[in-house]
Amino acid sequence: MNGQTIHSLLDAAAQETPDAPAIRDATGRWTYRELDAAARAFARWLRGQGIGRGDRVVVQLPTSRELAAMFYGTSRVGAVFVPLNPAMKEFHLRSVVGNAEPKLVLTDAPGAPVLRRVSTAPVHDIADVRPDLAPAGEDTGAGPGETEAVAPDDLAVLIYTSGSTAAPKAVICPHAQVTFACRALTEVLGYRPDDVVFCRFPMSWDYGLCKVLMTCVARCEIVLADGESDLLLLRRMRETGVTVVPIVPSLATMIVRLAGRDTGPVPPVRMFTNTGAALPQSTIDALRTRFTGARVVRQYGQTEAKRITVMPPEADRDCPDSVGLPLPGTRVLILDDDGSPLPVGEVGEIVATGPHVMAGYWRNPEDTARSFRRDPRTGQPLLHTGDYGWLDDDGYLYFQGRRDDMFKHKGFRMSTLEIESAAMDIPGVRAAAALPPGDGHGLALFVESDLDAHQVITELTKRLELPKVPTVCRVLKEFPLTLHGKNARRELAALLEGNGA
Repeated sequence: MNGQTIHSLLDAAAQETPDAPAIRDATGRWTYRELDAAARAFARWLRGQGIGRGDRVVVQLPTSRELAAMFYGTSRVGAVFVPLNPAMKEFHLRSVVGNAEPKLVLTDAPGAPVLRRVSTAPVHDIADVRPDLAPAGEDTGAGPGETEAVAPDDLAVLIYTSGSTAAPKAVICPHAQVTFACRALTEVLGYRPDDVVFCRFPMSWDYGLCKVLMTCVARCEIVLADGESDLLLLRRMRETGVTVVPIVPSLATMIVRLAGRDTGPVPPVRMFTNTGAALPQSTIDALRTRFTGARVVRQYGQTEAKRITVMPPEADRDCPDSVGLPLPGTRVLILDDDGSPLPVGEVGEIVATGPHVMAGYWRNPEDTARSFRRDPRTGQPLLHTGDYGWLDDDGYLYFQGRRDDMFKHKGFRMSTLEIESAAMDIPGVRAAAALPPGDGHGLALFVESDLDAHQVITELTKRLELPKVPTVCRVLKEFPLTLHGKNARRELAALLEGNGA
């Protein structure tokens, strides 16, 4: 497969715009020249540890300028970057590290004892390593022995996704697929050299990792704000002059709430880009009201292909129920249960094909065979998403729901998404999550709201057919969230277990 390597993106940026601001965190800022020098210093350190092509390097550290340099430096020596969320606990770390089989592990003082218990590879405390990571002077060129033959189809990253089970599941991300997806997204979203992208997501999630590369492609600046105080969010957005904000619904709700109470100048945001879950129309409207002139761009994707569709920013008010068009050079198919294409307007499984489709799941042939297939006619890779939707005459995709979201209840086929959307339409509801009927409980809805459960159900009966109105409604002061800011559905389901609801 033709393509580029991850570190070649930084090479080009450092050569063309060496003094442009590249990356900022709570402790400081680097230009592209400085980021490149730090990446090369880390590559030299890795070589000194005997790390080379194909070796897995597990890194469990907060997202920072330093972590971004490690990402590029790992790529430069041909090794595989395996970023883990600092909040990941020993129970999951044991299975993830066992699955990845790293040759080296990097962490901080709090994480070192746990990782030394679960890893047979050397575990380094970043505080001990940091003195060796200082850039060597101003020279950013490759010295003797510093050029590694890295091919675009080599494995670059393993991204461990949160699945429905405790078993580890890592998406295999080669250089070519990652760089293609990031270049295509940068083009479609129209990132500009003068943009400042404010990223609140960890690099252990492909949403955050991809933003580091996209800003490099665009020669603009990224602000890594994962882990910073929520109370300082708007102040940091103002200080950094943010123009682009990647969001998920929970972050969007927080921004709207904070903006409603804030009396300072409005940050100069020109675009919000959403993923993770559908953004309620009420939240979209509130963002547009608080940030006059800002586009709110809907996207659909999975780690297995980075991103699949994007609503063109200039058309963010068109086709309000759509999640956009396929990335340039890719296609979206809608297939029936037999794998045959369905006509326009009919609901079927969403299947993606193109250079952005990843290479499967690491050491997981069963799940790989289920999701990653080949088109029997063309031989092209196909990603069977397990999600359902339909296409209109102009090629726009409409997301209907995930396989687990769709169910039949009281003779009606329905989706948790439509119930959640109706709940979010109720004034005073800040978050909503519906759960299909299960063992010991009926159709259930959780909301974060100042309303009581009876008020919520009453309002829902005005918006939904009676069979779609939940029989159980719980009001929470605060929603449990996953590490990536999505609703923690397993924790919500546990609240219902055994209560006879």
